[in-house]
Amino acid sequence: MNLVIFEGFGATMQEVAIALLPLAILFAVFHFLFLKLPLKRLIGISIGFVLAFLGLSLFLQGVHIGFMPFGEQMGNVLGGLSSKWLLIPIGFIIGFFAIYAEPAVAVMVEQAEKVSGGYIPEKLLLYTLSIGVGVSVALSMVRLIFGFSLWYFIIPGYIIAFVMTRYAPKAFMTIAFDSGGVSTGPMTATFVLAMFTGIAGQIEGRDPLVDGFGMVAMVALAPILSVLTLGILYSRKEKSQYVSDDSGAEAHHHDR
Repeated sequence: MNLVIFEGFGATMQEVAIALLPLAILFAVFHFLFLKLPLKRLIGISIGFVLAFLGLSLFLQGVHIGFMPFGEQMGNVLGGLSSKWLLIPIGFIIGFFAIYAEPAVAVMVEQAEKVSGGYIPEKLLLYTLSIGVGVSVALSMVRLIFGFSLWYFIIPGYIIAFVMTRYAPKAFMTIAFDSGGVSTGPMTATFVLAMFTGIAGQIEGRDPLVDGFGMVAMVALAPILSVLTLGILYSRKEKSQYVSDDSGAEAHHHDR
């Protein structure tokens, strides 16, 4: 297959420029009216904008010529497997590493650790999200193999999530609902979605338009449930530690 690497790159750069232009204008307005940043800082931020523009342009070009075609071809091969149950563990592995490599998730977990002062460790949150999404992609494979309706997963999932919010700490609750959004970033929406439509096209009785989509909705739900679960475990651990500290202090008081 003959690949022209930069075919359509001009159009991609134009799309990224249109997307970034409002942010650049907003920053310029804030700078001149309120911030009045020193020249050195202004040059650094401007270079950051240029690097973001080039990075997004190159990334999207890579998506168009690499990620999506590769995902679709991989889906065609996986959909043709005689042992369809293999799709379930393969789905878990792909979901795990897709989120582990997701740039938006990396930014969010870093911010969560920074703002919480280390209370929510970056690595622990990243592994929690990766495992949750891995499970959701595996369940999406189950849905694809057996033809289950998306409603069987989405409705109970959100009901469970809203019940769990009553028991999870507020910090984890807000992170959980944000993580659902950032997890459906470019890695998931390009590679994994393209792979699913490819698999659906190869399984008899499945429609790529009906069965190939819906996976992103499940991926958005999984981090909410996994982070809320982590929050509930954290709160229980704190309560048990508090109780043990209390009983220890009381015993020490009686000994005196």
